Amino acid sequence: MKNSSRLILSSLALSLGTSTSAIADDADLAARLEALEARVAAAEQRARDAEANVARVESERRPDDSSDYETRLAALEKEVDSGDEFSFSAYARSGLLLGNDGKSIPGGPYVTPAGSVGGAVGRLGNEPDTYVHARFNHLKTYENGARQRFQFALADSVTTSNDWTADESSLNVRQVFVELSELPSFEGTALENATLWAGKRLDRNNFDVHWVDSDVVKLAGVGGGVYDVELGDDWRGNFTLYGRSFDDFSVDPENTEISADTDSLVLTANNYVGPWQVMLSALSANDNDQRIVDGSGTAADSGVHGMLAYRGDSFFGLGEGTFMAALLHGEGLGAEVKQIGANGELLDDARATRLAVYGTTYLSPHWRIAPSLLAEVSKDRFVHDDDYFWASFNTRLANEITENFEMQYEASYQTMDLDPQGYKGRQKVQGNFGKLTVAPTFKPFVGGFFQRPELRVFASYITWDDELNDFASDDAFGEKGYAGSQWSFGMQAETWF
Repeated sequence: MKNSSRLILSSLALSLGTSTSAIADDADLAARLEALEARVAAAEQRARDAEANVARVESERRPDDSSDYETRLAALEKEVDSGDEFSFSAYARSGLLLGNDGKSIPGGPYVTPAGSVGGAVGRLGNEPDTYVHARFNHLKTYENGARQRFQFALADSVTTSNDWTADESSLNVRQVFVELSELPSFEGTALENATLWAGKRLDRNNFDVHWVDSDVVKLAGVGGGVYDVELGDDWRGNFTLYGRSFDDFSVDPENTEISADTDSLVLTANNYVGPWQVMLSALSANDNDQRIVDGSGTAADSGVHGMLAYRGDSFFGLGEGTFMAALLHGEGLGAEVKQIGANGELLDDARATRLAVYGTTYLSPHWRIAPSLLAEVSKDRFVHDDDYFWASFNTRLANEITENFEMQYEASYQTMDLDPQGYKGRQKVQGNFGKLTVAPTFKPFVGGFFQRPELRVFASYITWDDELNDFASDDAFGEKGYAGSQWSFGMQAETWF
């Protein structure tokens, strides 16, 4: 590559009437040529772009004008260092989930009755869907140092096993936004290292408990904000405004001034002080209190939400590893504590509190473990006097056997006490759910719970109390032939990059 670039530049010099020996005598020009050669050698694609530009210069050359050579060489250097970059990243999973009789069965982390109010269970050997979220980015650095990032993202999810799924697809433009950073106007201010953004997006600072496929907290919608405002020596803040649209809903037909739809607005201040995160949100949705609710009570048109989180650099202080703990509380529209502002059916008296904890560590050089806890209690959620409690305990264990193969195991247990007060025809139930999974797994190299891709085969045994079948007639536990306990089998691919 280096010899090729030398030949290109030598030809360019000769074509403009300047000998290569003359170029060598010019120390400044020689240094620039050496720097250009190093950059071209480091990036084959950019070298091809450079070659194309050389051809263009040769076709337009004026051999007697050495100053024009300097100008054209500077332009060539600038184009090689233009700062235009394109990247592609994605998350994807796809798998087959079969029951005892070899037929497809329901599954997923939200398969239990508690899943109707966010109660997730372990995902390993429990996912029947194909899901993909693909992100395309364009990054550009301008002459003054300012940077821009544009992202366009698509997502799709289906549960059918067919190869052509257009009729069942839920293909969606998940994100379309622009970020601006390194703005010279902000030098010397609290915004010097800040990022401005606007558009449709999943908030940059969402985070989750991967093993149960549940966000701890999630901001998403259309809006704008500023990230990384420096408020102190070890204190930075994010400030955002998101809008979400509730589905059409029923209102009093005699009140013609009220619209049957509304927007939910979420104003959030996210503060990071060392390992601590303090998140506060205020919510508003005009006219939502005119919604006709399914039972007694009045729908909320405002709410508050808060979260206190801590990220540790050890395994709960017991050894090497990581851990995270978060306590969330919301009232009114904020009582949907995970996906803030997404549920318009919450009552004005609704309140919910959730705890999320997980950690990762190695038990020995070839055994690693990741336990997690997710629990929530809520009251007056959708109907006056309704009451929901659930707690999920999950442990992912892995034995690294070779460089490319490991055995993964998962134990998941959920207890629930749900009293929906007849909301959507649902009945009061109390009971437990359990799942054990064994999954031989192949990957490019083992090490840590977040190395992907993974190809797995698995066998799972799931069991639950019979009473849970009475919760609803339209959920998995209400299906005929899906009761008590059973085995499931399958295979799955999962990747991200």
